[in-house]
Amino acid sequence: MLLPLLSLSALWGFVLNLTVGDGQALLRANTIYQTVGVTSTELGLQLQEERARSAVAITTRQLTEDLGAQRTRTDQAVATFKRASAEAGDTADGTLRASVRALERELDRLGAIRSDIDNGRSSRLAALNSYNHVLDALFRVYDQMVSLPDLAIFQQAAAMQAMGNAREVIAREHALISGALIDQELTEAEAAAFTEYAATRAFLHTRGTAGLDLALRRPYEKVFAGPTFRSFGLMEARIVATGAPPPDADAWNAAVGQVMKQLDRIGLSATQEVADRTTDAAVAIMGRIAVAGGIGLIAVLASIVISVRFGRRLGAELAGLRSAALDLSERRLPLLVERLRRGEDVNVKKELKPLKVSGSAEITDVARAFGSVQRTAVQAAVGQAELRRGVGQVFVNLARRKQGLLHRQLRLLDRMQRRTHDPDRLEELFRLDHLTTRMRRHAESLIILSGAEPGRAWRKPVPVIDIVRAAIAEVEDYTRITVEAVPPGAVDGTVAADLTHLVAELVENAAIYSPPDAPVQVRGDMVSNGYAIEVDDRGLGLSEAEYGAYNTLLANPPEFDLADSDRLGLFVVATLARRHGVNVLLRRSPFGGTTAIVLVPRRLVTEQPALTSGDAAPALPGRTRATADGDEGGDGERRAGAAAEPAARTRKEGDGVSALPTRTRKKALAVLSGGAGGGASGGTHAGLPTRVRQANLAPQLRAEPPPEPEPEEKTERSPDEVRDLFSAFQRGTQRAREEAQEEGEA
Repeated sequence: MLLPLLSLSALWGFVLNLTVGDGQALLRANTIYQTVGVTSTELGLQLQEERARSAVAITTRQLTEDLGAQRTRTDQAVATFKRASAEAGDTADGTLRASVRALERELDRLGAIRSDIDNGRSSRLAALNSYNHVLDALFRVYDQMVSLPDLAIFQQAAAMQAMGNAREVIAREHALISGALIDQELTEAEAAAFTEYAATRAFLHTRGTAGLDLALRRPYEKVFAGPTFRSFGLMEARIVATGAPPPDADAWNAAVGQVMKQLDRIGLSATQEVADRTTDAAVAIMGRIAVAGGIGLIAVLASIVISVRFGRRLGAELAGLRSAALDLSERRLPLLVERLRRGEDVNVKKELKPLKVSGSAEITDVARAFGSVQRTAVQAAVGQAELRRGVGQVFVNLARRKQGLLHRQLRLLDRMQRRTHDPDRLEELFRLDHLTTRMRRHAESLIILSGAEPGRAWRKPVPVIDIVRAAIAEVEDYTRITVEAVPPGAVDGTVAADLTHLVAELVENAAIYSPPDAPVQVRGDMVSNGYAIEVDDRGLGLSEAEYGAYNTLLANPPEFDLADSDRLGLFVVATLARRHGVNVLLRRSPFGGTTAIVLVPRRLVTEQPALTSGDAAPALPGRTRATADGDEGGDGERRAGAAAEPAARTRKEGDGVSALPTRTRKKALAVLSGGAGGGASGGTHAGLPTRVRQANLAPQLRAEPPPEPEPEEKTERSPDEVRDLFSAFQRGTQRAREEAQEEGEA
């Protein structure tokens, strides 16, 4: 409703502005005439008189008192004109102000013109042309003053301007002949100028009389038909024909003087008549403004009052509808969707409250439409939540069943490994064991994405080195993983399984997206905010925009989208990190790849004493039994076995078992190359110090070392010896697993 009112008001204002503008233009023209017009007319008369006397002075070479007095009168007229133009101020438009400034610049040249005349540096025609330039600027001001909105008045004013220009041309003729009458001679240039003046005068008189109406033209016609003007015309024609001044100077002066006086008198009366007409037109226009503007204003005010009354009622109804709609969209629906997302049971009938609004039929129809939208949105949200819950349950059930099958498969593999003495077949069983462990991790990923708990936990703190080893054991290309310095430290057993899963996902991602022959480095460090684990690869890396997007996903994981399966591992990492408050950050590696930083918070980290030379290599402690659907007691054994498998094979290599394939030996050494603090050094296992006999005794108590026996020639073990040695090692590993499981259950 506001738009039509604004349009009506704008239209009324536009029409009023046009009408008022015409009236103001007429009034402004009258003001300009009373100020600039009157004073400029007097200025023109004085300049014409000074021009005529200056021509005589140049011819006689005498500066008379009459010329000085005329210059004084001209200066007074100039001062009066400048004051009037200053008073007009903003009344004059931009074009008229520019013409007035140009005239003032020409008036400032009067001093130089007079100086040239007084010093004899100016000829008669040159001096007359200098005055003519000043008067030309004055008549350009007249031309700008004629701009009037009324067409009839404008035509009469333009015709009067032409008659005034003709009078100026007669004055130029008189000034030129006044000087020539003294020496009775017209130069060739002066004769040509006089001929031009005569032709211009005749043209302007013809043009002016044609534009004047009957009332203003009749006085001019009487003058043109009178004897004085005919006498002037004959003398003018004779001068043009002969090129010499008239022989009778008195007759010329009398005729020209009478003609100019008559033209001045008629011009003054005609100008006053045009001014009166302008005033009458302005008054008539203002009357029309009062009528049209008043009636239009009344119509606009009536429209505004009626529209405001209807608008207020409609606005109140819309305000009520708006408040109800905002409450629905900004509070009720988001709260309902959030409750559904959290898995709460929602009473749909109770939540579907209709919008309570009153008003016209259109408002109530919109309210009912909003209610329909509300019901549809709530039903869609409930359906989506039920679908999401159902899909999650399907994932959990499938993952649990898969876990059970994988645990049974791991126990079967364990029994097969115990009965196998062939090194090559045992290596294949180890590979199958490793693949089964990876499959179990993928099953746990489904459980994690469904929002459920994997169900594996420890009661005691777990060393970080065991978590790193277990994570590496779940990666397919584990031989490329290099464990660097991992200072002593342990994490809460309740988060050990999830942290192992998180690190395994990052390590596998680093191995997949880096060259097959490039190593992946894993290192840890105790920091002020907790424990930091870094996974560094040497792949191609990502762009800054991709790093920013992935870090945002890791910091604030959105709801999992089934369609976005390409970033499944990132969703798993983000979910686990949010669950335990772990910070995960991806950044560019100095080697060109990507570095993943996992910061375990201080509240989940506990101190772990450093290993001594007598300690065995740490192994994952036993886990609680049957904590998840399908998680049987063998799960703790299998994870410990998976972590201990590379160590077992390394110890075999260290014992000189050369029957194992070369690739198997490299895998085992690669997984354990980092140990608890770095690779093996000095020939000792896992970089532990070498024991030196009697190193801590006093010198007096030390016995002489027995003579070193000659080294026996080493002989290569037979296949039977290798098989027996490997079987003994396997049985020892099994006993260690059983003892660790019993300790965990205790």
